[in-house]
Amino acid sequence: MVFACGATGTARADSIGDEVSNYFTNWFNRVDQAQASQPHWMTPIVTVTPRLEEEYRYDQFWQTTNNGASLDNYGGGKGLELIPTTTNEIIIGQPPYIVRNGNEEHNGFGDWPFLLIKQRLLSANEQDGNYIVTAFLQGVAPLGAKGFTTNSYEINPTLAFGKGWGDFDIQATIGGSFPLAYENKIGVQVPMNISFQYWLRPYFWPEFEVQNIYFVDGPHGGKNQVLLTPGIMFGRFHLYDRARLSFGIAYQIAVAPPETRVATLPLYRNSPIFTVRISF
Repeated sequence: MVFACGATGTARADSIGDEVSNYFTNWFNRVDQAQASQPHWMTPIVTVTPRLEEEYRYDQFWQTTNNGASLDNYGGGKGLELIPTTTNEIIIGQPPYIVRNGNEEHNGFGDWPFLLIKQRLLSANEQDGNYIVTAFLQGVAPLGAKGFTTNSYEINPTLAFGKGWGDFDIQATIGGSFPLAYENKIGVQVPMNISFQYWLRPYFWPEFEVQNIYFVDGPHGGKNQVLLTPGIMFGRFHLYDRARLSFGIAYQIAVAPPETRVATLPLYRNSPIFTVRISF
């Protein structure tokens, strides 16, 4: 009796071990299946794509503020993107390292966007409709240095969608940023992004993006900021086996509100941007 129970337990453990082994053995087959059933557009420079991606990403921003100071943002909160199922993606973000130059020089890590989860709701590749709809949920931890932290955890839900026509596509998001404390000091934000992108085969992806951030409450309550971002992506260049390299440059310009209206808006005036991704 004891022997039988022990044998059953061993068999169950072996079965679980086989399932785990098979899961990781078939990882890239699952990635290929997930990406085959969605459009194959390039991820925009600023707008978070509704597509599921398997890649490592690094971004760089050089922001100029209204008072003449500059903020150099290393990493941009990006990081490792993985596709664990055929309809999900997780992004394990890295905290950005920020250097403030000019007035009140300071440097340190910003708050940590530790996890973003994507759930793809609808999708079709270029042959079957060329569209996608995805929901996101991101968590941000207040681990930044003094001057670069909100001192509050934040939850950021987002709905993303995209539609393509031939080599042209539109990708867009609308979401919310909800602090779990100090809302009167931080404020709830509603960011909206839209990217217009065209594929000049085989390696060029010029784009134009518009971002509108509406401040629901807090110190900027009732106001909004509009940013325009022309840019271009280059890729996907074959490196080795599955690895592909993509990179891009852009210039982000604040066009609203006028600088004379609100001293602390726009949050920054302009920013050159560089991004590099290695997909696999």
